[in-house]
Amino acid sequence: MTQFFEVHGRDGAARDGEVRLADPLRTPAIVDDVLADAGSLWPEERAIPEAGGGGDGNAADDPAGTDAALTVLPHRGFPAGTDPEVQDAFEPDYPEVDYPSAAVVHQDTAADHGQDAYVLASAQGIVGHAAAFVDAMLTTRETIPPDTALYLPGVATPGNVATLAYAGVDLVDTDRAVIRGTQGWYLTSDGEQRISDFDEGDELPCACPACQQPAGEFDREDCVEHNVATLRAELARVRSRIRGGRLRDYIEGQARHEQWHTAVFRRLDRQWSYLEERTPIVRRSEITAASEDTLRRMEIQRFADRVTSRYSPRLDSYPLVLVPCSASKPYSDSQSHAQFHDAIDFRGHVVSITSPIGVVPAELELTYPAQHYDSVVTGDWSETELAFVGEVLAAYLRSADYPRIVAHVPEDYRPIVERALETLADAEDVDDAAVPPVEYTVSDHPTTADSLAALAGALDGELRYSRSQRYRAIVRGIADYMLGEGAGDEVFDDVEVHGRYPKLQVDAAAAGSDGGVESGDQLAAVVPTYGTLAFTLAGARRWVDSAAPVKRVEIDEFVPHGSALAPGVVDADEAIRPGDEVVVEGPQAFGVGRAAMSGPEMAASTRGVAVNVRHVEER
Repeated sequence: MTQFFEVHGRDGAARDGEVRLADPLRTPAIVDDVLADAGSLWPEERAIPEAGGGGDGNAADDPAGTDAALTVLPHRGFPAGTDPEVQDAFEPDYPEVDYPSAAVVHQDTAADHGQDAYVLASAQGIVGHAAAFVDAMLTTRETIPPDTALYLPGVATPGNVATLAYAGVDLVDTDRAVIRGTQGWYLTSDGEQRISDFDEGDELPCACPACQQPAGEFDREDCVEHNVATLRAELARVRSRIRGGRLRDYIEGQARHEQWHTAVFRRLDRQWSYLEERTPIVRRSEITAASEDTLRRMEIQRFADRVTSRYSPRLDSYPLVLVPCSASKPYSDSQSHAQFHDAIDFRGHVVSITSPIGVVPAELELTYPAQHYDSVVTGDWSETELAFVGEVLAAYLRSADYPRIVAHVPEDYRPIVERALETLADAEDVDDAAVPPVEYTVSDHPTTADSLAALAGALDGELRYSRSQRYRAIVRGIADYMLGEGAGDEVFDDVEVHGRYPKLQVDAAAAGSDGGVESGDQLAAVVPTYGTLAFTLAGARRWVDSAAPVKRVEIDEFVPHGSALAPGVVDADEAIRPGDEVVVEGPQAFGVGRAAMSGPEMAASTRGVAVNVRHVEER
């Protein structure tokens, strides 16, 4: 059972956590000053430190067995490559203790030993080798409890600590930075340089105290001081990035300085289950789309997957109108889209084409990350962008039944539409008649008078859909995206939607079959900031009574007020992700709120906030 470590926030696999010592340690962090090593069992047997002090701790003022230090219990470490059978044969027994403690493990034999932290003994053999590192991180992280800290000793540098944290490392030390300093290597967040290469008159590129002298007087002792200071500063930057949900943006630039760093995050991008489970469905921060690697970000891939597998267009009896994205978000706030809207006049279903998101139906223009990104505009599409967006559009068209397509897109967007239609036509399970005809309406630029007139003319004779139809489509589309395929129709089959877009409120149009929901009861409201739905208790009851998949958190015999903590969770739906809308149910309570961690993490954790409860009632 974890007693002295708690995760406060998540940014993919990276965590903002806290080791609960007498002087709390915010993670990712350096443990040099708080680590007490109870010793190796290889030379001799060692006693488990007793609570209150004792042992051979290496932290001067933090003896083993107290809440002032993280005590590494007596252990046997194994280098990378050791046969797992050998490791099993010598695996020590780790007892439960009542002070902050850590067990030493190897990725091949890692298990839950009931400790607050785990030390990966093979760290020095895998850091620097992308495939081995990613495999070890996935194996270890998915074996040890989710609410425990992971410590990689002897590997951290200012250049790699962001990558370590991105992969899921919580604790590091200064050992490697010190050693490299004694060897005369000057470390920075973007590489290293020999101090012997500095000219006497060079200005040192750092503001730490050790660097406030001429390069010619800078020695190895100064280099050690600089390396440690730079590592601490980089960790502070990483913690800030995690709290702001911006670590991936930082990684995409910072990791370019070493090839194995780039290889690590690209390999992690291919680990869908590992990252998707840990990545919040919404963030406060904006995604910076500055490279093609952004296309592989979990948030981007998840949006494309949900739009093409969960979302159902309710307005596909009307022509599909494809339009380019805009710099302003949401798109409907932009001047160009206002002009498109005037020409379309509710006679077609609008879907925006964009990189790196893919395709964005108008109903989901608020939904993260559709209004939370900023991309580099060059006027040219790369082959990778063309392929990705074309594939997403083709998958989207397969799930819809539009009579025809009006493509109001500039010349550089046309290859995307053409690729999508070719992909659709070549699919063995798609009849040629199911491929809708396309009409292009832009001759020069989408907002010129001639192009807008052509767009309006292409929709002549089409009937208009009403504002209420559009509002219901928005609510149901968001429900599909959040809850699962078909959820919009199941949960909101008989509703009235009112308000002024984007602040929409959903009310029941008729009483529920069980009498639990009355006509006129508010069921949910659209949250404009993230494009999600916030349910009321009546809405949660409607959700539970529907045939839609319910993201349910089962709790023990208590009534949560403000939050439900992980120790009180009996079970949780595996599909729950951080930020999801969830129903909270227990013998004494029924409520609704937002998940603070994933379902698997709720079920396996003994510390931390599981759900931020919005509404609750006693049973």
